[in-house]
Amino acid sequence: MATARIDMRLDEKIKEKAEKASALLGLRSLTEYIVRLVDENASKVIAENSGITVENDVFDRFMIACSEAEAPNAALIEAKTFTEAQNIK
Repeated sequence: MATARIDMRLDEKIKEKAEKASALLGLRSLTEYIVRLVDENASKVIAENSGITVENDVFDRFMIACSEAEAPNAALIEAKTFTEAQNIK
């Protein structure tokens, strides 16, 4: 059950369009339509910003560099400790 609230004001024309779209989709309310849009868009934005895409040759060079890397230096170890302390993932 949803318990969080968002208070917002809309231009009347935007509200009318959203109500029409909601009805055309057979949704029960404007709120249901807005919640669906926010959820879908938020998921898309998060997915788009949760990873990177690189060309195959770039990835191959990266993997070679990782396999040939020496033990981590003090700066890298410090960076790892810092990110863990900040709960950065």
